[in-house]
Amino acid sequence: MEPEQMTSSAVPAPSAVPASSAVLGIVINMHALGATVRLDDGRLVSAGAADVARHRAAYGRSLERRTPLTFVLRGVRAVTLSESPDAAVAAQAAERAVLSDEAFELQLAAYLKETENWSPPDRPAPIERHLFRKKQRAKAFKTE
Repeated sequence: MEPEQMTSSAVPAPSAVPASSAVLGIVINMHALGATVRLDDGRLVSAGAADVARHRAAYGRSLERRTPLTFVLRGVRAVTLSESPDAAVAAQAAERAVLSDEAFELQLAAYLKETENWSPPDRPAPIERHLFRKKQRAKAFKTE
């Protein structure tokens, strides 16, 4: 098959991807052949075993804590860990990390206040009341 025929429409053509660009990604798997990284745009790429061995601590932290790392994209499906994080990529990550919507917070607080009386602290929880009533009804059908 021709290389042009094998390219999927979901994966950009090699000419569309710069030779090396800084991208953010999270390590989702480490194995004997390297690591699998999910980039911010959703693509899955691989990191070689040599790069993983060289930066095992950073890869391990990203895998355990789901923290983004800065990678250098090599071709279409390969990355290496960036030696110096790009300031633009770090700023991009900081923007995404701040998720605060004051209107939503107020709406959520109002909803929680409204539902406070659904489970009063001086009475059994709703599930316990349900199970108690269910047991009482079951006694009527018990055959001895």
